[in-house]
Amino acid sequence: MNHTAQTGSLNSTPSGDRVHIGIFGKRNAGKSSVINAMTGQSLSIVSDVKGTTTDPVQKAMELLPLGPVVVIDTPGIDDEGDLGSLRVQKSYQVLNKTDIALLVIDGLEGFSKEDAALEKKCIEKKIPYVVAANKLDQIQKKGEEPSAIRTAAGAPVLWVSSVTGENIYSLKEKIASLVPEQKPEYPIVSDLLKPGDFVILVVPIDKAAPKGRLILPQQQTIRDILDAGAIAVVAQDDRVAETIATLQKGTSPRLVITDSQAFARVSKDTPGDIPLTSFSILFARHKGNLEELIRGVKALDSLQDGDTVLISEGCTHHRQCGDIGTVKLPAWITRYTGKKVQFAFTSGTEFPVDLSPYKMVIHCGGCMLNEREMKYRIQCAADQGVPIANYGLVIAQTQGILKRSLEPFPQVAALLAK
Repeated sequence: MNHTAQTGSLNSTPSGDRVHIGIFGKRNAGKSSVINAMTGQSLSIVSDVKGTTTDPVQKAMELLPLGPVVVIDTPGIDDEGDLGSLRVQKSYQVLNKTDIALLVIDGLEGFSKEDAALEKKCIEKKIPYVVAANKLDQIQKKGEEPSAIRTAAGAPVLWVSSVTGENIYSLKEKIASLVPEQKPEYPIVSDLLKPGDFVILVVPIDKAAPKGRLILPQQQTIRDILDAGAIAVVAQDDRVAETIATLQKGTSPRLVITDSQAFARVSKDTPGDIPLTSFSILFARHKGNLEELIRGVKALDSLQDGDTVLISEGCTHHRQCGDIGTVKLPAWITRYTGKKVQFAFTSGTEFPVDLSPYKMVIHCGGCMLNEREMKYRIQCAADQGVPIANYGLVIAQTQGILKRSLEPFPQVAALLAK
């Protein structure tokens, strides 16, 4: 996991755990105006000029009656020209992280072919969606009643006005009714613990660590441990042996969780009868697909000279000397394989649609991505037959301790033997 990932506050909901609401529609349908009316603030730029929104813009916020959400404004799905096509593509990519889609249509024009195409994609991806017909105020100015509109798939359309605010609250209530209740299949770590267990968290403090703060996955793991009624003990990587020795005078720790970068040192200092894993592996299970990632790590052994490995991170951050993604991982992989492997890098939203140029994908723990997008990326690789693993698994393999790092998860550890 990256020390420079967004840290947030222990009292705030991380973006990756918020409901992501994607706003879609044609240029000048009033997407940005509807967002501003829903949020009560100027979140998006409003203009009569078509195509004002040229890139997806997202904002984490509280939106009643939904609660903590991420609202994403997107470029028009009818944009034109070469640049316009790229903008449309970016809009469709937002669907990969969207929990609920709001399709805003121009009520004066009705439901268009572009709207129908977006609706079809929502249905294919099983994304719940709401359709709102904007510009109700202009209909009323003419002394007319709004006509009933249905979508290509037969979904009802709610008339709204971003100018007067009419039916905006009803729109928010409709969106709130679609909030998925499904939780991740696995918590971060609480199901591995019982009340009173001691868990050692190994948190290296180096020049890349944010001053006065813990990185997001460390915060979230501590909270999950506390929710289980267990006890979190936090130590730096050079104090693990001392900490374990102190605890063993009373109660031996149930589990040691380390930053993946310190795997080798922590493994050496942790007795073999104490389970050991990493934050990155816990998050692979929590919001990804640990089984698929374990299968993917085996691809390290088949890499050849000239093969290209994609290293992808879910967040963007300032690269520093000794950066894990661009420096440490390539060095560990080169030393482990003994091959002249090429490396490519992506970060943030820039995850390639076409993975065919790569022999393997290695992804970060995804703490800044929501579950939908993380699983989309894993499935995207699986569908194209490209092995995908994550930082923690790859580091454990290159340090010769993968089997040990998976001992806390006996239901998937058997995959290593296949």
